[in-house]
Amino acid sequence: MKHARDAFVSPARIAEQWSALDYSAPPDFDTACRESDALAALFGSLGVEVVWLPAIDAGLDSIYLRDAGVVSDAGAVLGRMGKSARAAEPALLGHGLVEVGLSVLGRIEPPGTLEGGDVVWLDSSTVAVGRGKRTNAEGIRQLAGLLPGVEVLSVPLPDWTAPGDVFHLMSALSPVADDLALVVPRLLPPAFLDALGARGIELVEVPDDELDTMGPNVLAVAPRLVVALERSPETRRRLEGAGVQVLTYRGEEISRKGFGGPTCLTRPLEREG
Repeated sequence: MKHARDAFVSPARIAEQWSALDYSAPPDFDTACRESDALAALFGSLGVEVVWLPAIDAGLDSIYLRDAGVVSDAGAVLGRMGKSARAAEPALLGHGLVEVGLSVLGRIEPPGTLEGGDVVWLDSSTVAVGRGKRTNAEGIRQLAGLLPGVEVLSVPLPDWTAPGDVFHLMSALSPVADDLALVVPRLLPPAFLDALGARGIELVEVPDDELDTMGPNVLAVAPRLVVALERSPETRRRLEGAGVQVLTYRGEEISRKGFGGPTCLTRPLEREG
């Protein structure tokens, strides 16, 4: 993770950047720092080790470090951001990965673009990649070349013009277990939904009125145990009906104003099982 104090830096830095980065409002610095601490404490209570990215200033959006790269069994692939204001972030992530002993397998080169929020591992040898405004076909081609033996599924995404100007594959799909996923069906191609079903993946649907509250954006820390942003009660009810334990956090400053939920705020590096 990257702490709010290291991404946001200061109230003055927030004032300089928030509007140009399409935030809905300027985050409050002190509250954002407390939210980062509380989210890390929640992860710690679940047995998750949190490693903080070094405090290098790369802009407010660098708090959403999921997007800067992809982690595979063979090593990390550093992305190339579709949002030009975030161009410095992949190198920052690479520096942090080396610091904790992970290897960098390669990086996406121009004209390719690839953001980690568009990359979803369905199993150890299959990865789905959203193709849209932030990740292009060339980026997906390069990723496939860096991951021999891995099936890469290209998933076309809808043109998105909502507030925040961001739509990743993980805006409409969050794996919850090997056989369960949270989805917004109308935002995913029918052929891809069929492919998920053919793999034995049960789908829990997010209601349309909870898309704006980032209902689809949940982070599985173990099979059927997820961390979610507050204020998507129907999505939570549906997940719990499918046997999922849902723990929530308050993210008014670190999530809502920058349109990035728990998956965006984290870059999983290693997990058991």
